[in-house]
This record gives sequence, C-alpha cells and structure tokens, in this order.
Amino acid sequence: QVQVVESGGGLVQPGGYLRLSCTASGNIFDIDLMAWYRQTPGHQRELVAWNSRSSGTNYVESVRGRFFISRDNAKNTVDLQMNNLKSEDTASYLCKMVIKKTDRGIYTEYWGQGTQVTVSE
Repeated sequence: QVQVVESGGGLVQPGGYLRLSCTASGNIFDIDLMAWYRQTPGHQRELVAWNSRSSGTNYVESVRGRFFISRDNAKNTVDLQMNNLKSEDTASYLCKMVIKKTDRGIYTEYWGQGTQVTVSE
C-alpha cells in the first residue's frame, strides 16, 4: 500500500507566497518522478513542475522564476515553493509520484487528493 498526501494550501493575497508539501508513505523502494499538477473546475490538469532522473527539474513557463520544486528522497517528499502568487495560480494542486514498491516491481503512478490554493485580495 502506498499513499501520497499533499498539504500547505490556503488563501493568499496576490504577490504572496505559499509552500506546498507532498509525502509518500507505505511500501516504497524507489521514486523516480515527483511532480506537481494543478487543476481548476472543468479544466484539464496542467503539469506545473516536475523532477525525475531522466528529465531533471522543469517548470511550465507561466510559473518559471516564481515556483521552485525540491525533493527529499530520504523522506519521500517533494515541496513546491510558490512565490509572487497571481490570481491565475488559483487551483487545486495535486502531487504525483512514480513509485517502485520493490526491487523486482514496476513503476506506478500515485496521486494525492489535491490541496486548494486560492489567490485573492
């Protein structure tokens, strides 16, 4: 059993900052991809920031220079530091991790439930 849980969302004014955290727990042998997505009602999920062995660290253009992803492999966590927040950043932010449960297992996607970020006066 593997669980992925996000935290840190909330209400913030434009120009403010917020730090999201995501933790994976359970049977974990290795995590390759750690990523943050965001989604608004009725819209497709957008890949915001991600890190993997093959791709390194990447950001969608709209958040480049403002958001920063960091991971701690020993703790199975990934954070998203969100600076200079804008109203258009308002969304539910979801964490995805690609996890191998055992040495002989396969890599599988695991998703968190999402944490709401609202940027408003």
